[in-house]
Amino acid sequence: MAERIVVDPITRIEGHLRIEAQMEGDQIASAYSSGTMVRGIELILRGRDPRDAWAYAQRICGVCTLVHGIASVRAVENALNYPIPPNAQLIRNLMIGAQYIHDHVMHFYHLHALDWVDVVSALSADPAKTSELAQSLSNWPKASPGYFADMRKKLKGFVEAGQLGIFAKAYWGHSAYKLPPEANLMAVAHYLEALSWQRDVVQLHTIFGGKNPHPNFLVGGTASPIDLNSDSAINMKKLAQVQNVIDKMRSFVDQVYLPDTLAIAGFYKEWGERGEGLGNFLCYGDLPGTSMDDPDSYFFPAGVILDRDISTVHPLDMNNSDEIQEFVAHSWYDYSDGKEQPKHPYDGETNLNYTGPKPPYKQLDVEQAYSWMKAPRWKGKPMEVGPLARVLMLYAKGHEQTQELVNMTLKTLDLPVRALFSTLGRTAARTLETKILADAMQGWYDQLIANIKAGDTKTFNEALWDPSTWPNQCKGVGFMEAPRGALGHWVVIENGKISNYQAVVPSTWNAGPRDAQDQAGAYEAALQDNHQLADAKQPVEILRTIHSFDPCIACAVHLSDEDGEELLQLKVT
Repeated sequence: MAERIVVDPITRIEGHLRIEAQMEGDQIASAYSSGTMVRGIELILRGRDPRDAWAYAQRICGVCTLVHGIASVRAVENALNYPIPPNAQLIRNLMIGAQYIHDHVMHFYHLHALDWVDVVSALSADPAKTSELAQSLSNWPKASPGYFADMRKKLKGFVEAGQLGIFAKAYWGHSAYKLPPEANLMAVAHYLEALSWQRDVVQLHTIFGGKNPHPNFLVGGTASPIDLNSDSAINMKKLAQVQNVIDKMRSFVDQVYLPDTLAIAGFYKEWGERGEGLGNFLCYGDLPGTSMDDPDSYFFPAGVILDRDISTVHPLDMNNSDEIQEFVAHSWYDYSDGKEQPKHPYDGETNLNYTGPKPPYKQLDVEQAYSWMKAPRWKGKPMEVGPLARVLMLYAKGHEQTQELVNMTLKTLDLPVRALFSTLGRTAARTLETKILADAMQGWYDQLIANIKAGDTKTFNEALWDPSTWPNQCKGVGFMEAPRGALGHWVVIENGKISNYQAVVPSTWNAGPRDAQDQAGAYEAALQDNHQLADAKQPVEILRTIHSFDPCIACAVHLSDEDGEELLQLKVT
């Protein structure tokens, strides 16, 4: 009987994810992705004031901390046909951009890099050679031999004291690690530097949103009035802080993150032939230059790419019931008209029905339901969403900077275009996207300053705030490109209250199970693409590909008794 490898939980992610891999020798023949935690936020939102929905929906995730708030206010605004002021749009763009840059850097160093970087190997590094390596890559000031000697001493202290802490219980010494000790020491140093850097860059969210995580939002605009003469509003001092944050972002991305990605990738070029998966990519589009009603102004263009054909971008309609649908054939949910028929999110149902084995269990019955995630599809096809989808969309649409960065990366690594569709390509795309967005931040900031100088300080449109101005029934979709991919919230409002709410999140697109036609999801398909395990007891290869998607499984737990009554709700805030 073929061996099945189980990795549960997948660590260095948000939430609870289980991967089962059916082996043929040392090769993964089939893979199964199981979300082992139910979300249930949609049920909590029913009957509530739509203007408050963002505060609940935002708690779906504590890592991508603002994305569900943005999608929620956009859903209500779309339902009510509620325009927002230009300044509010610019502030939202700046907050979204900051989320990306913070999230992508943290993911690379603190969640994904340890799949490629052997921390213990860094103890044998020569600080002088490490300095030489670092200075050959960029002009980052923290690159002296003395600096790296201090870092090595600090790391040695952790190891000798048996206090590896955040570096504990990994596969150090695994034969799949290829970096020389000096590259490992440089990466560990930048890991620690990124911890300090991220504390500074999240200040942008606290300036415009009052706090982080979970900054404040407002249907109809932003909760950040501009008054240059007030200490309690956005004034010139706070705007200067925003500029300082943008400068820090761009400096770290240009001088640390981008060079590190290229340097590390150079030792793992074979991963440009592994982990491709579906070859289908979807992007909702985001970061409008004018408004969400003007898709032509989106910085990230919307569309679908099929079978790796970037010469053709297919349009998508999020309101068309025949396009985006969710299947539950292999999910622990029921639909009122049966598990085989998919539903558009406007008609979506959240009927929990766990039929899996009683924990603890050895393995799942993957012929039946095996996940708390549904299986989203576009016109019946599974899709990959996220940085790779967006970079491909920008490239296909002729975005000059994207084309230059992609071509530079392929040339530097001496890889063919096909390598974009891989674990390595997915990881590189996240880095390139961060560089693109860090540069775009300056343009949005400059436009906001220009508006203020011209006398426009408005950030909120009060016209439709009062529910007496609303229709008795309406529905809308709020969408955005979250760091991990296409995020959509669909809301139905009746008599001023939410009657139905459905969220289809990026990791549902990517991590969802098979559908009624037995089509694998993005994680599953990627693991089935050219994955050989050097050591089945230490499957670092599985972690590399799964982490290349940056999984973010739901982080709000909603518990129900056998009658469906709420017992307890736990939120990570």
